Amino acid sequence: MAKKKLLGCSFPVVIVIAVVLIVLMLVTFAGGPIGSKLLKTFGVSFQLPDWMAIAKPAPELAAEPLFHIGTFAVTNSLLTAWITIAILLIFAFFATRKIKLVPPRLQAALEFIITALLDLCESIAGPKYGRQVFPIIATIFLFVFVNAWTSLIPGFGSIMVAVHEHGETIMVPLLRGANTDINIPLALAIVAFVTAWGFGIKAHGMKFFKQFVQMGKILLGIKQLFQGKFKSALGSLIFGVIDLFVGFLELLSQFIRLVSFTFRLFGNMTAGEILLLSISFLVPWVLSIAIYGLEMLVGFVQALAFSLLTLIFTSLAVAGHEEEGHEENAAH
Repeated sequence: MAKKKLLGCSFPVVIVIAVVLIVLMLVTFAGGPIGSKLLKTFGVSFQLPDWMAIAKPAPELAAEPLFHIGTFAVTNSLLTAWITIAILLIFAFFATRKIKLVPPRLQAALEFIITALLDLCESIAGPKYGRQVFPIIATIFLFVFVNAWTSLIPGFGSIMVAVHEHGETIMVPLLRGANTDINIPLALAIVAFVTAWGFGIKAHGMKFFKQFVQMGKILLGIKQLFQGKFKSALGSLIFGVIDLFVGFLELLSQFIRLVSFTFRLFGNMTAGEILLLSISFLVPWVLSIAIYGLEMLVGFVQALAFSLLTLIFTSLAVAGHEEEGHEENAAH
């Protein structure tokens, strides 16, 4: 009779692992800041050994510069972004080095990612524009996703280097999550903004800007004034001013997207990193595993949300052009 298993392990092994994790969690909690203070109230003193203890977190919002190339400062977050690009290039190289009809694991993984993202683009932006915008959407998704998961590697931010700044030598982390530096989410938001406007202008030409400056009713009102239709002119002018105000709000909303895109990614990833550092300090080791799992999910969701919103705004920018094309085809 086959023995029952859980997650590929026999029940005795699972029980032993569970007991070890529970004991480790209780020990690390007792030796952490909260547990040690609680034990002191009972006259008990207990501290974790140095190799198990985690230093008190001191998060910095600004990325720390590592060195300068001329006047250009290379920060630890920028170095991480370069490493992310290198990871993606190496993965793509080895996955496509020997393409086979029956794909090996790396090729199958790459094909799955490409197929899933391409289907998503075509389902939202249509076959024509979906394929055109796909490279940008896929790049944004993979860049944000790999950035998020790279910063979760154990010991990622614990490598310290000496940096000379303003005549002083300070210790700064060699690596920092790129998504937690507001400059990189801002750069991605600008790419998303330019993508949406670029495809909108490509689809509509200069007519794309009509949604922001609607002068039709005002010009009609002026024409009616010269024709002596004062009542109609007044109505046209009033509605023309309303159209101008609505167009201004639409233009303002376009630039507000830059802010919302930037702070959505920056805020979620920075808050997650601070939460992980705080939990690891308060209850080292075991409890932080659950937070790791949560942050892995958050990293995927943020990458999907950023790329999906870019795709949606781009498809909205070209939607009118698609509709005009369908109407022209129907007329023919």
